[in-house]
Amino acid sequence: MKPLAEFPRVDRKNIRGVLTDIDDTLTLHGQLPAIAYSALERLRAAGLLVIPVTGRPAGWCDHIARMWPVDAVVGENGAFWFRHDARARRLLKRYVVNDEERALRRARLGAIAGRILKEVPGSAIASDQEYREADLAIDFREDVPPLPLEQVQRIIAIMQAEGLTAKASSIHVNGWFGGYDKLSTTRLMMREDFSIDLDDTRAAFVFAGDSPNDQPMFRFFPNAVGVANVREMASMMQDLPAWVTPSPGSHGFAELADALLSAR
Repeated sequence: MKPLAEFPRVDRKNIRGVLTDIDDTLTLHGQLPAIAYSALERLRAAGLLVIPVTGRPAGWCDHIARMWPVDAVVGENGAFWFRHDARARRLLKRYVVNDEERALRRARLGAIAGRILKEVPGSAIASDQEYREADLAIDFREDVPPLPLEQVQRIIAIMQAEGLTAKASSIHVNGWFGGYDKLSTTRLMMREDFSIDLDDTRAAFVFAGDSPNDQPMFRFFPNAVGVANVREMASMMQDLPAWVTPSPGSHGFAELADALLSAR
């Protein structure tokens, strides 16, 4: 990872959109400071596409799509995207898996959650689980005392043994049935809703993130940026971003916004 200051100005000038993780990328210590929200506003006002790509649940994403200064939001690690059509005054929802199949998959998650809680003391079902539509979120340091990374790896191993795709964020391990992820759904959304082929334009987009579930995005986007705290979980990653900000979380994201806007 190279310092953000080395991100070439000509490449920053050509950026058309910013895709961003939320937890510990836009937030800091579990909250969304004004500096990050303002950065989203400034980027969008400058004409860039602004799209959070998060592991957070459908209930949160409904609010984000309606009320944040964003063009859409990908949620639950790629289970869906929501987009608010201001002209039509309605929220558009697009799921990767149909309603019936999602219900069948969701019904199987309870037993897996029980096994994890039994085998990994100190873990807990995430407090936002009741707002989820497609995945299981196990908390390892949001509302519980932080678990060692070895225990996080154990949660991932149990999920995988049960047939789930499992990804760790900075606070949860998320598991779901199916092969989608943040990248696959982002590519689908950009093609369907924005008529953009990311395979041909990936250098024109930045992805900002900080944790292992961001790796597909780090691997795909040549101008991916990690906020400084990406280093905390680097030992669990094979794919790291090209650039890293001086500061962690929301302050790092604001530094990225400043770097992009100053080049325009």
